[in-house]
Amino acid sequence: MTAEIEGNDDVALAGKLRSGLGHVRTELARRIVGQEEALDQVLLTLLVGGNSIITGVPGLAKTLIVHTMAQTLDLKFSRIQFTPDLMPSDITGTDIIQEDAEGRRSLVFAPGPVFANVVLADEINRTPPKTQAALLEAMQERRVTVQGKTFTLAPPFFVFATQNPIELEGTYPLPEAQLDRFMFDIVIDHLPEDQEMEVIRRTTVIDTVSFTPTLGAADIVQFQKLVRRVPVADDVIRYAVRLVRMTRPGEASALDFVKNWVEYGASVRAAQYLVLGGKARALMHGHAHVGFDDIR
Repeated sequence: MTAEIEGNDDVALAGKLRSGLGHVRTELARRIVGQEEALDQVLLTLLVGGNSIITGVPGLAKTLIVHTMAQTLDLKFSRIQFTPDLMPSDITGTDIIQEDAEGRRSLVFAPGPVFANVVLADEINRTPPKTQAALLEAMQERRVTVQGKTFTLAPPFFVFATQNPIELEGTYPLPEAQLDRFMFDIVIDHLPEDQEMEVIRRTTVIDTVSFTPTLGAADIVQFQKLVRRVPVADDVIRYAVRLVRMTRPGEASALDFVKNWVEYGASVRAAQYLVLGGKARALMHGHAHVGFDDIR
């Protein structure tokens, strides 16, 4: 085993995690119809402390899921609409000239929308790579550097990006270095007919839903630390590593279609996210350690 949950405190915290997430699911269901798998992946992203892309055609509540999640957890939410003319400083913030009561001027840093707990990068592929890259440091290091000064982002911090898979005109592919920093590509599809009818019922009346958060930022930070203490056997780690290595065409174990169609394969981050996601899933299901099913 590479980690261990021990003591009454960890056991109690694991119980709080499961009961708290149960409440979050109940609150989400008051506004979000269906999409259980997508919601599970959003919750796993939160527990791991990662970032994820949400892919789906317009009108499938991609933005609503992220915003509602932030509301139910009482986290500071920020939405950035990515457009071709968006500049890096529109995301990170910039120094502005400010004049005091005595007429003296000085440069003061005005934080951008990245200074939040949950940042929604809406239609991230509609802005050039130069602006997309403004999120790289925040996503990996949880900090922002502007004009040589570094500012630490308050934990917890997550980036959820959305993409429209059917409209590619006027879009820019995400740099590989940025794609590598996303844990999941959460694919959202159309709902079954009965659930779509329920969506229409809810959205064609006055929305009176209000949320009562039972978890907050401090709880999420505690849960993220607890996730890393979940034990995982070397055999399970090896299973995750081998899955990732099989995506690389240079590996002897790679399948023929990988060797024919894949140029590079997944990086080490993929195995890290598989194991961390497995740890989070084990906690969510009340398991004492990570199993092969959690990785799958």
